[in-house]
Amino acid sequence: MTFSRDYWHGFRDGTPFILLIVPFGAVFGIVATEAGLNIAQTMGFSVLVIAGAAQFVALQMMLENAPVLIVLAASLAVNLRMAMYSASLAPHLGPISWWRRSIVAYFMIDQSYAASILKYEQTPDMSHAQKFAYYMGVATPICPAWYVATWAGATLGTAVPAGLPIDFVVPITFLALIVPMLRTLAHVVAALVSIVGVLVFSFLPFNLGLLVAAVLAMMAGAEVERRMSRARAPS
Repeated sequence: MTFSRDYWHGFRDGTPFILLIVPFGAVFGIVATEAGLNIAQTMGFSVLVIAGAAQFVALQMMLENAPVLIVLAASLAVNLRMAMYSASLAPHLGPISWWRRSIVAYFMIDQSYAASILKYEQTPDMSHAQKFAYYMGVATPICPAWYVATWAGATLGTAVPAGLPIDFVVPITFLALIVPMLRTLAHVVAALVSIVGVLVFSFLPFNLGLLVAAVLAMMAGAEVERRMSRARAPS
């Protein structure tokens, strides 16, 4: 009963994200097919990678005929945040069984992490089983919506009017995720450094400015966190 209650609480908290995920997935499906991928390739991209931002970056760089290693490096750089998500979730979900951790790893997306870590911090007395149930509840309405939206975009892409301004969905999705998570000075500094870095290094070929900005942002955030931890430590 406890499992079901926490699962449905997660499902409830994850459902609003569908409003952003559906147009986001549809945009990817449209862009991917316009770039020359067939429906099977597009769906394989979304089901196997299931990382919207990295998928867009990889697709853009492939269109620019960037070397494979550069495409992989840029995609991995964008997804480095998943490593930080994993480290953040480890105290909460680390003790569960390995097969459950595998499921958590596959469904680790920005939305499931953002909603879950906030819930865990607000309700520290949840058991590991309850936390897993909540996490899966959040992911349940989101990930299938991503698959279906990608398929719809890939299937109906040619029917979308060329002048329809659908690109705005991508930045709005990430703004909706990032802004609530800017809870500490380290988060704010990392976000600002990443913005400045992307603009300053925009002249680099193959979008390499993104890699540079990501590294600088992580270094800046880590340094601010280190100094804040030192200041909080008893003398």
